[in-house]
Amino acid sequence: MGQITWTAEAERWLRDIHDYIAADNPAAAGEVVAAIRERAQVLQQFPLIGQLYAAGGSSVRFLVYSHYRSAYRTKANRDVVIVGVFHGALEIDRYLL
Repeated sequence: MGQITWTAEAERWLRDIHDYIAADNPAAAGEVVAAIRERAQVLQQFPLIGQLYAAGGSSVRFLVYSHYRSAYRTKANRDVVIVGVFHGALEIDRYLL
């Protein structure tokens, strides 16, 4: 079973998501962030489950939870590095290319 690591950038995105939701509903903000983290746990057993990002021959994959996409890379040893968490409405090419 692989390990999951969240980059500082991914952690910042989670804080931004939390803060945005908390402006209207603090309880829901914590629940959404916890659910995004919980959804990522599936990557320990199934690191290739996410959709491969098609642009530019990238090795980035996406795991979806609700309106959010966790972008991650896998390592040869099946470890996973989550590099960002994006709202589905964002044009992510500007962040990943």
